[in-house]
Amino acid sequence: MTHSPYFYWIPGTGYDPTWGRGAFVAAFAIDFLYECYNDPRFESEKTNIYNKIVSLADFILTQQCTDPAKKAYGGFKSAEVSDSYYSVDACRAIPGLLHAYALTNTAGYLDAAKLAGGTFLKTMQDQQVYGGFARAVTINDDWLLQMDIECLYGLIGLKMLCTYDPDNKSQYESMMSKSIDFLRAGFEGFWLHYDPADDKWHRTGLGETQIYDDPFSYALLGLYDYEGRSVTVEKVYEFINTIGATVEYPGYNPYICWSGYIDVVTRKAACEYYDGVTSGILWGIRRSFDKPSLALSKQIVEDHAEDFKYWGVKFTDFSPIADQQSTVTVSWLGHMLLNYTPALTSFTKILNQYGENLDLLMIVQAGEPISYYDPIPIKGVIRNVRQDEIIIEPGYMVTDFLMVYTFLPVRHHDKIRRHGVDYEVAQVDLFRLQGEPLYFRSVGRRLLG
Repeated sequence: MTHSPYFYWIPGTGYDPTWGRGAFVAAFAIDFLYECYNDPRFESEKTNIYNKIVSLADFILTQQCTDPAKKAYGGFKSAEVSDSYYSVDACRAIPGLLHAYALTNTAGYLDAAKLAGGTFLKTMQDQQVYGGFARAVTINDDWLLQMDIECLYGLIGLKMLCTYDPDNKSQYESMMSKSIDFLRAGFEGFWLHYDPADDKWHRTGLGETQIYDDPFSYALLGLYDYEGRSVTVEKVYEFINTIGATVEYPGYNPYICWSGYIDVVTRKAACEYYDGVTSGILWGIRRSFDKPSLALSKQIVEDHAEDFKYWGVKFTDFSPIADQQSTVTVSWLGHMLLNYTPALTSFTKILNQYGENLDLLMIVQAGEPISYYDPIPIKGVIRNVRQDEIIIEPGYMVTDFLMVYTFLPVRHHDKIRRHGVDYEVAQVDLFRLQGEPLYFRSVGRRLLG
């Protein structure tokens, strides 16, 4: 309400002048505020929210190229100070404009969305023979012809246009089909973009082994919106979400959020920070088939709400890695917090009835000294361990071990605190029902001394 459509707010300084304002920032803010407007918890703020949505939508219109002689016709500036028009920004802007139209019935918002989808994105797709969308074109008709998997996010807006602009439904359906047919292979192969110049898919980093988390999150959401819990959606999500902690980054926990850079070849985090926006982008997918990750992510974001306003937070203590608070990040985390409801599964029913109140201390640093995050409350069902279930080390007895069943994810080397006694997690097994995580069973060994 205060800072959109500015990209970044720097506390104590003001808006980041390097970035200024952006159309897709406004669009993401509209998407969130539209949900708030229709939520009874914000009844007293409806007039203010309505007026803010109108001002944001009007700003988006000022960023659209309206010169039919330009290749950028119908596209949106990537930032107010830019002369480049990216396909992905049109993909991001269309849903916001359509939400503004649904709320206000202002024809100009619908016309702008139709122009962005039916004209600009069609131009970007037709510029090459592959089926994806050319990355960008400048106001002077200079092209970037690489095709980004992130444009799968555009499926959301194109699918909406099928409803809002039924006369052109067949064109939108054809565009969606062509983009999926081409981009799916790169997406499933964990590539970031395809370059016609060398006829190859590419990633980033030395040896091209790394991806950025947010393009994959946006692409996942777009494809999930279009085809639901498909084989592709599950495959990509599970692969990235199971890239866990390493010796270099023992505190990294993908169940909370994804690393800003991820090495998909060696399967490890490739930087020291979470890209907070991912927790928000993925909330709907996690609600569908990974409720434990959603529950942990939501709890951590709430516990560190001020830190997660910044676009990146460190694995070690959730402190910001830069001084910029991100409007886009806040908008997406807002979706998660607004829509979150506690999971109700067969196991959580058992947990609510029979579970004990415990504390989970997630490991931050291994070796000497070992360090942990502050404890978070967690429920668990406890049972004694049988001697034939474990290997008892010298100095320990079978009574020093516990079997713990939890809904929230726990990891090897985390600690579980019960009645003031700490148990180190020595083994974790994940149990699934119809492919969805149901509960975690871990063996805890009492820490001596």
